[in-house]
Amino acid sequence: MVDQQTEFGLQEYQADEGRIIIRTPSFDFDSFPELGARLVELLSATVVEKQWDADIHSWLIDFEGCQLFLRAEHYSECVWFEALSIEDSKEELAFLASLFQRGF
Repeated sequence: MVDQQTEFGLQEYQADEGRIIIRTPSFDFDSFPELGARLVELLSATVVEKQWDADIHSWLIDFEGCQLFLRAEHYSECVWFEALSIEDSKEELAFLASLFQRGF
């Protein structure tokens, strides 16, 4: 079987800030919910809460018991994960960064 899931990848891992910036397919404000739902599903995570403003989506997600923000700013097409507690999320962030480094 050919590896066909290479739509998400690592752009930058900012461990000290508790942030992972990821590469995604192009999106706009209206198409992000579909893209975000696909990403959350691929990670076997769950959405706890969704919020959006004029130019940014902020989703609180649960990934293996670790709560993170999934944020997407449509003008720059930037998507990132942000830890609520950097100290408590180091292991999960490192795992996610390695997963995105491989791409899927």
